[in-house]
Amino acid sequence: MASSETVCCICALFFGGIFCTLIWTATAKHTFQIDYENNCFKKDGESFRYISGSIHYSRVPRYYWKDRILKMYMLGLNAVHTYVPWNFHEVMPKKFVFDGDKDLEHFLQLANDSGLLVILRPGPYICAEWDMGSLPAWILKKDRVVLRSSDPDYLAAVDQWMNVLLPKIRPLLYNNGGPIISVQVENEYGSYFACDHDYLRHLVKLFRYHLGDEVVLFSTDGSSLHNVQCGTVDGLYAAVDFGPTEDITKCFEVQRHFEPKGPLINSELYTGWLDHWGEKHQVVATSVITRALDTVLGLGANVNMYMFIGGTNFGYWNGANTPYAAQPTSYDYDAPLSEAGDLTVKYFAIREVIRKYKKVPDGPIPPSVPKFAYGPVPLKRQHILSEMLDVLCPSGPVKSVYPLNFVQLNQYFGFVLYRTLLPKDCSSPTSLASPLNGVHDRAYITVDGVPQGVLERDKVLSINITGKSGATLDILVENQGRVNFGKYINDFKGLVTNLTLGKDLLTGWTMYPLRIDDAVGQGLKEKSHKSFLSSTSSTFSAPAFYIGSFDIPSGIPDLPQDTFINFPGWTKGQIWINGFNLGRYWPARGPQITLYVPRHILSTSAPNNITVLELEKSPCDVKPCVVEFVDTPVLNATVSNIFPGRKLFVGLY
Repeated sequence: MASSETVCCICALFFGGIFCTLIWTATAKHTFQIDYENNCFKKDGESFRYISGSIHYSRVPRYYWKDRILKMYMLGLNAVHTYVPWNFHEVMPKKFVFDGDKDLEHFLQLANDSGLLVILRPGPYICAEWDMGSLPAWILKKDRVVLRSSDPDYLAAVDQWMNVLLPKIRPLLYNNGGPIISVQVENEYGSYFACDHDYLRHLVKLFRYHLGDEVVLFSTDGSSLHNVQCGTVDGLYAAVDFGPTEDITKCFEVQRHFEPKGPLINSELYTGWLDHWGEKHQVVATSVITRALDTVLGLGANVNMYMFIGGTNFGYWNGANTPYAAQPTSYDYDAPLSEAGDLTVKYFAIREVIRKYKKVPDGPIPPSVPKFAYGPVPLKRQHILSEMLDVLCPSGPVKSVYPLNFVQLNQYFGFVLYRTLLPKDCSSPTSLASPLNGVHDRAYITVDGVPQGVLERDKVLSINITGKSGATLDILVENQGRVNFGKYINDFKGLVTNLTLGKDLLTGWTMYPLRIDDAVGQGLKEKSHKSFLSSTSSTFSAPAFYIGSFDIPSGIPDLPQDTFINFPGWTKGQIWINGFNLGRYWPARGPQITLYVPRHILSTSAPNNITVLELEKSPCDVKPCVVEFVDTPVLNATVSNIFPGRKLFVGLY
């Protein structure tokens, strides 16, 4: 029989080229579907199995998307998984951003151009150790809203978002000539308390309306009967996820209970694990991963390695778990590609496993990106935060008898300063307390500018303070990242309950939602202010900004290069370089000590400006006031584990 191309050529002789082009286009249309008889996928009519890795475009700078994708391709992967974080694109209601580092369509096209297919996971909830599982905090303005359910207020927000997102996705589906072979609906929904199948059916209908009937829609849940039962409905193909130490046969038996026929799928074979501040850095042995991967592939299953590259929680994007424990800035995950995209032993070991089952690409693998140690950079203490409120809160304060939370103040990330007056004399130490654990998440206390201590969610609910009646009590509250997993993802921030001073309820609050990123981006100008107050505490100083700069010579080839920034003697805070919010540092708690600095934010043509907001105690009174750029990361500093009961791969099943 003649091929479709041959038929077209014959047609051209008789009917003309235009008609034949239409015939060729129709016969060459891509297809991707489930083959239930042969327990596999079919791609363009041929049996197909994907071997995939997870990369989150929101955690990797656009500058490096191509490098990371090419490294994944050269390992032997034929697909990538990626989440679409809703709140990354719609921080404020109806203000959608899809450019720069948020250019989803460009990322998907890069994968396509590199020869990789895409399994897309657009949520609306994604978990992913991302702030509130990617649900926008502004949804909480309806304070009784039931997230991830058929609640009308929640569904209205979801529909509004999906009506923007999904039309962007449709042209990129595989059957339309793009790379997307399947789309996940929701994420590990069976692990959520609601178990609302009407909600899932609503999503299926919504996705079908925008994406059509041909695309494969699927669900993913932890490998227990209860989880999959609650996490899927008709119209979704049920996949499971599990760690490398699980009984793989039993995990797939759970999937077979719901999908007797069709491809076996592990949507998340964990290559490492997540970290929390105050815990040891999690590491999973290469041999454990390769053994599990070999077993999964030997069963003929489809697999996605989560994560293949973890990346970085720049800015304020990290999530948290309960009991409250925030994840750090690094999302290295002990993955095959490091946070900075470096090749690892795990990378090459996985490549050898894959080589047993399919041909891996010939040619050189892109090398690890060079790093450069620019050395120490002196900083100068520039501003006490509480003396910069006219700059940091240009819209002015909000007043209320009782404290308002971040959402009520339209402040979704960062910091709010709460101010009131001491209603009585506290010459003797007096308890300032949050009896209902209402400090979300960490509060830095001063009285007339004198540091008093820190209140911390779930850990420090009261401290003793001193001050005269009528003295100014300032409470700077930090949102350390919203809970991203479980029933408590409706995570309100700020002072979410009242505080007491001794037996008295504190009232009469003036609240300053701080636009620190805007102020840093515009340059913190010199201004006259009071002299810095020395602290009577050896542990705390008033939150303050420290500023410095350094030059990178323009005549040296290949500069700038990636680097890491270290904080010798610093305690906890936030750092910006050239206005780019790198994220949080907390070497006093660990395990992360250094922060990753990608080269694209650095300059050889102008000084590189550093702004540090130190929240607790800087070294500047007793040691050199410097930060230091080094060429090696430190993610595994020894710390006292404040959550000794946590285990690997727990919390998903």
